[in-house]
Amino acid sequence: MLVSAAPLPMQAAAPDRLLDALLARFDTDAHPDLKGVVVLRDGKIIAERYYNGETADTLHDIRSAGKSITALLVGIAIDRRRIGSVDDSVARYWPDARGSAIGAVHLRDVLTMRSGLAAFDEDPASPGNEDRMDEAANPLTFVLSIPRGDPPGTRYRYNSVTAYTAGVVVAKATGGTLADFARTALFAPLGIRRWEWATDRAGYTKGQGNLSLTARGMANIGEMVREGGQFHGRRIVSARWVRDALAPKVSIADSDPYADGYGYFWYAKTLTIGGKPIAVSFASGNGGNKIYIVPSRRLVVAITSSAYGHGYGQRRSQAILTALLAADGEDRARWNATSSGTGD
Repeated sequence: MLVSAAPLPMQAAAPDRLLDALLARFDTDAHPDLKGVVVLRDGKIIAERYYNGETADTLHDIRSAGKSITALLVGIAIDRRRIGSVDDSVARYWPDARGSAIGAVHLRDVLTMRSGLAAFDEDPASPGNEDRMDEAANPLTFVLSIPRGDPPGTRYRYNSVTAYTAGVVVAKATGGTLADFARTALFAPLGIRRWEWATDRAGYTKGQGNLSLTARGMANIGEMVREGGQFHGRRIVSARWVRDALAPKVSIADSDPYADGYGYFWYAKTLTIGGKPIAVSFASGNGGNKIYIVPSRRLVVAITSSAYGHGYGQRRSQAILTALLAADGEDRARWNATSSGTGD
């Protein structure tokens, strides 16, 4: 589904010249696929820059960062009593799933990548690998055919099948498509009027990703999460859901160099900046697409990047975040004296 209209303007604060100068350093990055960075403090733009032909109006595929948006929509559906709780089984909302490995799995285990399905996106031979699902004539039938690999709730295995399943559950619980629900329950209240969310061969929105947003749209979502589910005083999703979604349920530090823990399709990381720990929650997509939320600094950082399939995209986005944090507040003098640009 594509929605295209003039976006609502975001409120801007006085520009932060130091942060602007920092972002300008990436104009000459060695890889010409960084696209945009938007930095908010207290919901106001304090720095914004676009690269390599992208503008504030460009829609960008944020890849798996869309999973985090799907998690927010699950929460809204629970708030509206369309879904009972995360302790409900998939089959309660998807009756055709009864008897399949996914059918008896609780939504809690779906949202934390602990479904127990034999699905692992980093292994092409895995029965539930995302490439196999993308190639399937009927993705719904494909999901129902995936066997169990582990007892549900026991093992974290990153895969797109679970996020797709969450999207199917929301669609069936709300009586429309996931994109329809996103439009009315999330995007419209956030002033996001430009967006596109791909559908599959079965006609279902791809809850696992392929959501395209502007960098400002991503920042608005991050700000709503930073505000505990409110946006400019309007309640979008319950504060309880935001807390639950961001709270790490699984430790993944041993397998992911960019995250310490995983919640409901949201990541958590503690960075050390200027010798002090800084807690960060974030949505993450292939290529370095990020929505970073830094509560202690009242900051949101949205990054768009098309370095799909290249590890440097993730490294670059984390480098941008850490540089911004080092340049912010009491760390300005330290950063000004020691910082240099990154080429990787």
